[in-house]
Amino acid sequence: MTDELRVKKAALDDCLRSLGSVAVAFSAGVDSTFLLKAAHDVLGDRALAVTARSCLFPARETEEAAAFCRAEGVKMVLVDYDPLAMEDVRSNPPDRCYRCKRALFTRIGQAAAERGAAYVAEGSNVDDEGDYRPGMRAVAEMGIKSPLREAGLTKADIRALSRDLGLPTWDKPSYACLATRFVYGETITAEKLAMVDRAERKLLALGLRQVRVRIHGDLARIEARPEAFERLLSHAGELDGYLRSLGFSYVTMDLGGYTMGSMNRTIVK
Repeated sequence: MTDELRVKKAALDDCLRSLGSVAVAFSAGVDSTFLLKAAHDVLGDRALAVTARSCLFPARETEEAAAFCRAEGVKMVLVDYDPLAMEDVRSNPPDRCYRCKRALFTRIGQAAAERGAAYVAEGSNVDDEGDYRPGMRAVAEMGIKSPLREAGLTKADIRALSRDLGLPTWDKPSYACLATRFVYGETITAEKLAMVDRAERKLLALGLRQVRVRIHGDLARIEARPEAFERLLSHAGELDGYLRSLGFSYVTMDLGGYTMGSMNRTIVK
């Protein structure tokens, strides 16, 4: 571990210690797994994992979250959350994430308060400050803590520290909720969410790692790292047939490759 990482990790531990008790919004991703591990190491049983069970998150992520908590001896609470019950989320406006995060953290906050946690914390890092992320406004407005950002940790820092701690997520591909696969203005439905989830599971089963299936009406736009293009093309016929069977009429590959937050290009500024 470098001296810079030691300083940042110490700052994170100090931040968590100052909270006294905390409920971590836990998705089983790289950032929230590291944050939960750090919180549990510092606070012990005063650190709680709260995981939302929702159509926006594949069941495999919830299962991974539960398995991690069992292995680490972390108390875990599952809360059910139905974002599609809200028209201002379902209609998918450009600030959908803000509306969704306010409702989600309200639900997590209730679960935290019922169990005596003084604060709710989430896993954003300093790299998240450079993109269009309306959900961050909800985090700020609601007083949700962001210890990783407060400690100055980048995604690369978190992966390096996770590897040092032996966390299985240290090299896990980045993930975001399934709503991010929809172009703004396109109605989000349970059926289309399932189509995207099944399409991405197919790609993962073929050995691709950092992939997205973006949905534009009845068109699927596959994003993958450029180094995965050859593998993707070698399965082109199989993928075309499978995604069409899911309900897509057209299947395309984005020549620009995987881009985090690529749907934000459609926002007129």
